[in-house]
Amino acid sequence: MSLRLDRANKEVQRCVSLIIQTRLNDPRLDPMIYVSEVNLTPDFKYCKIKIALDNDNQEKLKEMIEVLQKSEGFIKHELATLVKMPSIPKLKFEIDKGTSATIRINEILKSLNLHSEGKDSNE
Repeated sequence: MSLRLDRANKEVQRCVSLIIQTRLNDPRLDPMIYVSEVNLTPDFKYCKIKIALDNDNQEKLKEMIEVLQKSEGFIKHELATLVKMPSIPKLKFEIDKGTSATIRINEILKSLNLHSEGKDSNE
């Protein structure tokens, strides 16, 4: 990936995150939502934005993705005021499956840890 594209990805990630946290006033959006990754195409026409949530509530996350997709016009308008780019890309919001898998694995490891600690204290 080129340095220019990498910098653009990071700046769009920072700005979209700021817009979601401070400028979107929708009660359906959880305050623990965050932008985990942004992938711009080299021509800056399309942008995939991966969204994650600190818990593993997939239904709530799907609802929030729909809200964000419906708010694409507003987010693009706000992004245009924050970032100087050749063109403002079409935004596509997706669930970050890697983050939800990590959360699930951590829960499993915690439950395994509790069981092994309980056996040690009984012996």
